[in-house]
Amino acid sequence: MSYAMSGALQAAIYGALTADPALSALVGADIYDAVPTGTVPDTYVSLGRESARDASDQTGAGAVHTIEISVITTQPGFAGAKKIAGAVSDVLHDADLTLERGRLIFLHFTQARAQRIDAAAGREIRLRFRARVSDE
Repeated sequence: MSYAMSGALQAAIYGALTADPALSALVGADIYDAVPTGTVPDTYVSLGRESARDASDQTGAGAVHTIEISVITTQPGFAGAKKIAGAVSDVLHDADLTLERGRLIFLHFTQARAQRIDAAAGREIRLRFRARVSDE
């Protein structure tokens, strides 16, 4: 197994999200690897949890990563958050991303969970993606 491509995968995902004009039209520059301190925007996208497992084979080291991307908002209802989540999914599902190290074999949407947060005042949608990387 190699976890060495994790940083490259995260950077490519972040780059794809921040470069997408449709997503930027919805959230501006409020796409974060780490939520900023101080005043937090009313709506933003945040890279979240990640897990990885070995996917090495005879050709070399590799891993399968499960990655969460969250859409968080204080807007009432889920309509706005779902529109943003759809844009995130459009950017990442089956994306052909170039990594600084290794190669992305696939990146697929696998699951989403929408829930109320902050005593029901806020909304969060967690999108889960599965990525296979190879250290070539």
